[in-house]
Amino acid sequence: MNPSTSCAQFVGQSAADDLMDDWVFFSTESAPSQGLEESRDDQEVEDTGRFKDKLVSAWNSVKYGWTLKQKSKFSKRSPVFMLGKSYELKDEGEQQHFRRCFASLLWFTYRRGFRPLPGSSLTTDSGWGCVLRSSQMLLAQGLLLHLMPPGWTWSGNKRVVKDDMDLIHSVNDGFSSSERESKRSRHLSWGSILDRPTEGTHRRILRWFADNPTAPFGIHRLVELGKSSGKKAGDWYGPSIAAHILRKAVEASVVDLPNLVAYVAQDCTIYLQDVRKLCERPLPQHWKSVLILVPVRLGGQDLNPSYITSVKKLLMLECCIGIIGGKPKHSLFFVGFQDDHLLYLDPHYCQPTVDVTKNFPLESFHCKNPRKMPFSRMDPSCTIGFYAKGQMEFESLCTSVNEAVSASAETYPMFIFEEGKTREEARANTPTHSVTFLQRKTQLGRVDTSNSMDEFVLL
Repeated sequence: MNPSTSCAQFVGQSAADDLMDDWVFFSTESAPSQGLEESRDDQEVEDTGRFKDKLVSAWNSVKYGWTLKQKSKFSKRSPVFMLGKSYELKDEGEQQHFRRCFASLLWFTYRRGFRPLPGSSLTTDSGWGCVLRSSQMLLAQGLLLHLMPPGWTWSGNKRVVKDDMDLIHSVNDGFSSSERESKRSRHLSWGSILDRPTEGTHRRILRWFADNPTAPFGIHRLVELGKSSGKKAGDWYGPSIAAHILRKAVEASVVDLPNLVAYVAQDCTIYLQDVRKLCERPLPQHWKSVLILVPVRLGGQDLNPSYITSVKKLLMLECCIGIIGGKPKHSLFFVGFQDDHLLYLDPHYCQPTVDVTKNFPLESFHCKNPRKMPFSRMDPSCTIGFYAKGQMEFESLCTSVNEAVSASAETYPMFIFEEGKTREEARANTPTHSVTFLQRKTQLGRVDTSNSMDEFVLL
């Protein structure tokens, strides 16, 4: 039997079991007295909403569950670039290193069964929260760079990483299966001891993204912060609005992250004076680390191919923490590329909520299946993220990023750096449905995106 089909059937059956429980509940509910008529109506509305939530979750689990298990084809002849690193897949050691690094990325997907979101009865973000989940993944990558040692990989993925890429090769290391298992066990026992401090930080980061109202970067908090942009639970969020929500979330987390700030570019311009004002502190203190988020629109309804070279060069930089983007009606988190295909994490698989107050399992927050899609299918609306740990890193970022965005065509930069500060302080707050993009090196233009993919529409 095809394993991907089996997975879809399993996920679908699990979701169907959940739905059957609700049907049994409805059919066995005793009739209330006349004095409780209003209470019964409210209960029926709540039950109907819960049933609809489960129906949407079941549909997305079946729709995306089987595709999650499919393998993307990777070539051994071309390197894979992922967030500033390159991997030669023709080398077995490089293949394993790439798998470990990919499986160490934090993966946030649709969840179901959490407490109702602010101002609604929704207990799942399935069907509408994909951009927020992609935003969480970008922010999480920045936090890994901010808090974890350079080159960190998740120790737990040593147990689960296997050949999940469609590469034709055979490996004979000279060990029997029992010898190989014994060697792996010894390695893991020592590794688990050495990795304890970083694994504590790993779990702490994941708790910040938990699906509960107290988590600073959880879905409840992001929805609450989206209200000032005219958004509510169940709405679709565009990448530009998501960038401002992330900025507000970081600003509100000064207790947990006192040395980190976030900046959102305005009109495709990074104003250096504004960034320095955010980061500078009185001596002898050092600069604060900074997340720089740049909302851009790389074309009209379709991606302008002239930007592809620049996108590739940005993903080759170590300061790049990914791209909140996707394809039309479908948000994805882009982390790299091979040849003319983007490498991504997909948030559309709906999973049960995890209780992070206990010693929770980590597997559902990591994906070991690298996926690819053609650049030609990339939606032009996206937000690009960068991270600089200190002042020297920021100056280096400005140089390397400026070279990358000027690579495609000098008259069409993706965005620019400008000395000085933005003219309108208030413009750093709520973005509109009009996204500014650069038409010429010195000329700004606007494109009406009210009917475009700037706000990803997804059931």
